[in-house]
Amino acid sequence: MVIGDRLRELRESKKLSQGNIEKRTGLLRCYVSRVENGHTVPNIETLEKLAAAFDVPLWKIFYEGDQPSPPLLSSRDLGQSEIESGKDREFYLKLTRLLGRMTEKDRHLLFFAAQRMDSRRRVRIIKKKR
Repeated sequence: MVIGDRLRELRESKKLSQGNIEKRTGLLRCYVSRVENGHTVPNIETLEKLAAAFDVPLWKIFYEGDQPSPPLLSSRDLGQSEIESGKDREFYLKLTRLLGRMTEKDRHLLFFAAQRMDSRRRVRIIKKKR
C-alpha cells in the first residue's frame, strides 16, 4: 500500500478537495499534494490530523476494509516470561495489533527497513570502537 494513494482515496471518497483538507488540518495544500503523489511521507502526527479531517479512525488509513484484521500474534504466543513489565507488555500488544493490520508486503518492507537501520547502527558502533 502506498500511503499517498490511500489518503487520496479517502479524501475523494469523502468528496473533499485538497483545499478543504488545508482548512481542516492547517497543512498546506501543496504539502497534501506532495503526500498524495508520493513525494513526501507524513509523520504520525500528520496522519492523525488527516484522519481527523477525514473523520475516520487512524487505523482506517492503513487498512482498506471495514474492520482491522486480527493480530498476527496474541499475548499467549509471546509467553509471560518474555514480557516482564507492564510497559513491555503494552508495547508488545500494541505492536502485534499494528502488525496484524498490515499487509504481508508492508510487513516485509518494515522489517527490511529495520534490518537496514540496525546494520547501519552496528557499523557506527564498530567505527567508534576503533
